[in-house]
Amino acid sequence: MQRRMAALMVGDIVGYSGMMERAEEQTAERLASCQALISEKVGLLDGRVFKTVGDGALAEFPSAVNAVRSAFEIRSALAGVQEPASEPLRMRFGLHIADVVVQGDDLVGDGVNLASRIQAAAEPDSIYVSGALFDHVRRNSAFIFDDIGERTFKNISESVHLYRVRGEIGAHRLQSAPTQLLITKERRPSSVAVLPFRVSGSDENQRYLAEGLTEELIVELGRFHRLSVSSRSASFAVADSHPDPVRVGEVLGVRYVLEGQVRKIGERVSISFMLSETDQGAVIWSDKIQRSFEEIFALVDETAAKIAATVSGRMENAAMIAARRKPPENMTAFDYLLRGLDHHRLGGVTDENARQAVGWLTKAIEADPNYAAAYAWRICAASWLSDFDYEQGRRDIRRALELDPCDAEANRIMGVLELMVGNFDEALAHHVKAMALNPTDAYIKARCAATYNFVGEAERSLSLLDEAEMLDPFLPVWCVEERGVALYALGRYAESVESLGKLTFQTIRSRLYRAAALGALNRADEASRMVREAVGGKPDLTASDFISREYYRDREKAQGLGRALIIAGLPP
Repeated sequence: MQRRMAALMVGDIVGYSGMMERAEEQTAERLASCQALISEKVGLLDGRVFKTVGDGALAEFPSAVNAVRSAFEIRSALAGVQEPASEPLRMRFGLHIADVVVQGDDLVGDGVNLASRIQAAAEPDSIYVSGALFDHVRRNSAFIFDDIGERTFKNISESVHLYRVRGEIGAHRLQSAPTQLLITKERRPSSVAVLPFRVSGSDENQRYLAEGLTEELIVELGRFHRLSVSSRSASFAVADSHPDPVRVGEVLGVRYVLEGQVRKIGERVSISFMLSETDQGAVIWSDKIQRSFEEIFALVDETAAKIAATVSGRMENAAMIAARRKPPENMTAFDYLLRGLDHHRLGGVTDENARQAVGWLTKAIEADPNYAAAYAWRICAASWLSDFDYEQGRRDIRRALELDPCDAEANRIMGVLELMVGNFDEALAHHVKAMALNPTDAYIKARCAATYNFVGEAERSLSLLDEAEMLDPFLPVWCVEERGVALYALGRYAESVESLGKLTFQTIRSRLYRAAALGALNRADEASRMVREAVGGKPDLTASDFISREYYRDREKAQGLGRALIIAGLPP
């Protein structure tokens, strides 16, 4: 008997029987079109429809992330093809991951039954996922989820924890929604990728420390201007699927790969390092170091200098020392910061994680009131909550920059806050400084590119995006979509449509800019379809709400965007 793990998606049309009773032939035709759309969208994300039953479709995916994306994409695309005069087709979805039994082209078993039960419990136009599937997608999610608690189902012995997809997550510093599945490129000179450090043994409670130290080392290496360091999102994206140094080199275009393993016993930390070249995979440097937790920042500094000297022959100089971030005065605060960041990675995914992140970061500040990074990250975490206090955020970021003006993240965050209130020169200055402090951080480059779009320098935005995508071929979709925005701002509408259309995952924002560009090209029907798809992903979407977050210095540009979208059918 053949078995395999599969991410399962079950969807059906709400009220299908009643629709058949009211308009049998028309409904049958619309069902056939709907099933063709489902097969197309499932196939684009490497899935397979293995069964259709009446108005229902069952599909499998090798990737849980793609299963959720597919359900969201089907729902949005279905809204795009609705005829205004017809009764709308509304679907609901249930998703689960399980070990299933293979019977020819069919899949059977408890997992399939549970996915069907979850789908039947879902509300119209909603996507429900099991806790098991949520655990597979939460660290690489393009979506926000509502925790709807435990549910019991007929003929299922144990209760099941369920989550509902609320909408897109948007631009999150520590989450990734990659725009590429695989890239092979030439290796850049003096380039290195730091793979996520592993936890020694089976103590997953120390994972937050391993990931936190990985990120600290990436940041410190990024300060060496002659060193090209793959970004965090790129390194984390390839860690599971491409662990071999040679393959990592091919995918990320780097000449060296650093791997590590972390173990903390009491107040002692043991870290083993291994630096490999990516032509043959040979180890060129390794070390194993034991230090007290209090000395961890000195360890990161020393390791970064050794790697830089090995890769590019350049040791740190006085200018770099002057520009270094200030370490915490209290290492308990550092531990709290890492715990806060671990929750912040999921802070956009669920509200509860955002609250826990804010709680840990507040404890870090209480443990060390002079810890700049804790103030900066607390704003980032709190901003995901509906009750975010903007004025408190400004006080926090000002305090962070008073304590440490050389913190790249603090400068980036201040740039965002200044942009939100229309202080464009200050916003650009802080983003540019953040880039100077960490010149190989692809995410910071991409967010700086967005600021250049808003201040009216879209050509500069395009060149920065070229640099960012060279550093990180797995750059999140909400960064790469800025290229289409820049082309739209330059009036290069056909190129904008092409660029946005190439994204492997369409966001609401990418659809709306495509709609505006299509409208400018007199392709009104396609523009209207894009708008309907965007509204399918966010039913309460309006033009005024959308352009209020497009922070153009030239407000006429924003107003023109809004008018184009209203003409295409977006509610004012």
